[in-house]
Amino acid sequence: MADATTVHIPDVLPLFPLRELVAFPYMVFPLFLKQSELAVFEEAAHYQDLVALVKMKQEPAGDLLGSLHEIGTVCRINQFTRLPEGGGKVVLEGISRVRLKLLVQEVPFALANVELIREFVEKSMVTEALVQSLVALLKMALSFGRPLPDDVMKMIDYIDNPARLSDLVALYVNLPAEELQDLLETVDPLDRLKKVYVHLTGEVQRLQVKGEVAAEVSRKVGKTQKEYLLREQMKQIQEELGEDDSRIAELNELRKKIEEAALPPEVQKIAEKELKRLEKITPSSPEYIVSRTYLDYLAGMPWQVSTPDNHDIRNAEEVLNEDHYDLKKVKDRILEYLAVRSLKEKMKGPILCFVGPPGVGKTSLGKSIARALGRKFIRISLGGMRDEAEIRGHRRTYIGALPGRIIQEIYRAGANNPVFMLDEVDKIGLDFRGDPASALLEVLDPEQNFSFTDHYLDVPFDLSRVMFITTANLLDPIPAPLKDRMEVIGLAGYTDEEKQQIAARFLIPREIEENGLAATPPAFEEPAILRIIRDYTREAGVRNLQRNIASVCRKVAKEITQQKPPRQTISSETVEEFLGPRKFFDEVAAEQDRVGVVTGLAWTETGGDIIFVEATKMAGKRELILTGSLGEVMRESARAALSFVRANSADWNIPEENFEKMDIHIHVPAGAIPKDGPSAGITMVTAVVSLLTGRPAHRDVAMTGEISLTGRVLPIGGLKEKALAARRAGVKKVVVPARNREDMEDIPDNVKQELEFIFVDDVREAISIALQ
Repeated sequence: MADATTVHIPDVLPLFPLRELVAFPYMVFPLFLKQSELAVFEEAAHYQDLVALVKMKQEPAGDLLGSLHEIGTVCRINQFTRLPEGGGKVVLEGISRVRLKLLVQEVPFALANVELIREFVEKSMVTEALVQSLVALLKMALSFGRPLPDDVMKMIDYIDNPARLSDLVALYVNLPAEELQDLLETVDPLDRLKKVYVHLTGEVQRLQVKGEVAAEVSRKVGKTQKEYLLREQMKQIQEELGEDDSRIAELNELRKKIEEAALPPEVQKIAEKELKRLEKITPSSPEYIVSRTYLDYLAGMPWQVSTPDNHDIRNAEEVLNEDHYDLKKVKDRILEYLAVRSLKEKMKGPILCFVGPPGVGKTSLGKSIARALGRKFIRISLGGMRDEAEIRGHRRTYIGALPGRIIQEIYRAGANNPVFMLDEVDKIGLDFRGDPASALLEVLDPEQNFSFTDHYLDVPFDLSRVMFITTANLLDPIPAPLKDRMEVIGLAGYTDEEKQQIAARFLIPREIEENGLAATPPAFEEPAILRIIRDYTREAGVRNLQRNIASVCRKVAKEITQQKPPRQTISSETVEEFLGPRKFFDEVAAEQDRVGVVTGLAWTETGGDIIFVEATKMAGKRELILTGSLGEVMRESARAALSFVRANSADWNIPEENFEKMDIHIHVPAGAIPKDGPSAGITMVTAVVSLLTGRPAHRDVAMTGEISLTGRVLPIGGLKEKALAARRAGVKKVVVPARNREDMEDIPDNVKQELEFIFVDDVREAISIALQ
């Protein structure tokens, strides 16, 4: 290490003022520089890489020399680096004290005339005693917990120069900058050694008293009193120092919140441990925000908070009837739940799954259930969800981690027994981020969800009191394990009469209010409502019906703003005037009976619908051509239908050699719409027989059913939806598998009166009914 005896110090040196730091001889330290401060250290290259560092007394007000202390330190530049983002870094090594005499230059950088201060100490008994005492005090401070680098202790044991020892010790004693400057200006090494000794003695005494107080307090107070006392002491110390007490208030508020949250014992331990950790973290640290947010969630979760259930079954029935028309099965299930809940307080919440086409009221039914029970209502959409963390949350180690949607929504609701609706459960995605459907298995299992563990909270939360309701358009996309955990309740489409009641009771009053017609509400005549239903909509639900009613109301509102007399009634003619020509026609009634064209019934995610299966033949080589965007199951039904007809061709007097010289083409119109399923098998057999025998098929006879190779007609699903579609399309007779006879209970009475249901066990019976 360089010193004044080995380095020649020029009389004139570049000068750099220090604002907060005090530089000492033998001290090695870095400085980070602004762009404007680089010139001083670049100029030092012309002065043997030496620069004088002097602390400022105050900011200069025109007189730079007057704002500086008289004594500073000359330092050697060991390393100088320009930083890419601007500015630079310099590593300096203190060499000797210098006295500032006068300024030679101020701009563009300061040059000063300096005088080297020589130091010499004559060894005596006093200096040796001071040195030994100083070393002993340092070791005492180290034993009381005062941190000191190991290399410093080794250096102190070998330093015999009292001046150098006093400078070195001064750097490791916590002193304000002004007192350090005072030590720097104490030129006599013996006086400086005495001052350092006094400072170090005071430091050791403080450490000793602190240790004795801590030991005494530990003996006299218990753990809780000790924590309280330390907090009060910390509060008093910070008040004396004038520090901001907002952090203490925040921690005290958080502690109070945790105490009032009535946490389970195992969660209480985790919260207390995390709170102690939070007290040790500085507020500027990113860890502070993470820990603070986690404690907020722990304390804010409704561990013991629940809303009281309204057990009045009559009131619940009134609420459900007020909000929804029909839906008898669903309403009965809710009333059963309430009845059991009134008899047994602690019961697991049911997991219901409403399955039905769009617009039949699945989501709004959840709101009505919550209103009937007097519970909070939560709804999240699972449509397109692909990340498993959306359900279970992220680990707290990730940046921006949050709990899953389940815990987040319950936290916001503030109750542990809400009605929780999971919409569109059949549209959950799956990719590299995980499988949300599998994550839902624990949530929707009453045998497991009493200890649901979110990755973020990392403690179990009881979901067994939550009433989960899921909705779906189709059951098939839902994974079998998830489907097994839910009680499936089907919501079929509405009949025209039911739609008329829904429009009159709910939709028309709502749209009149929404479109500003409450002051002069028009009256919708019954034929007008039926015309909107039959001529302008073709759906299982009522969404398009509501849109058309809203369109009529908007046009009435437009007329009022144009100073025209307001409409008193909306008639069938008014509907056509406002909505234009009819959009849907009676698909069956408008067609003639044809050879090879048979009416079938299908069940889609939007409800029931009719399809036409068309068959034609041409010269060829026994090929079967299938078109119409058919799925694999439907293609297999077509092959099975042709095989059955060929195997039993004698029953209809079809020569076998006909099959050798022709191709058969089966087509299902609306080719842009994907179709699949086995229930068109009976329709395909009838179409092929009609084609090969030349017998036209009755267009007002629709059929549905799966067939086997022996001609048996197997049961199908969605009979109610298919029957409603047949009625809408003007069908008179419906051929149904005999095994579906039990499903007739779900068919409305007025539909049974208008349609003739014919139950068959064998496809030959269906053919004899459908063909002329």
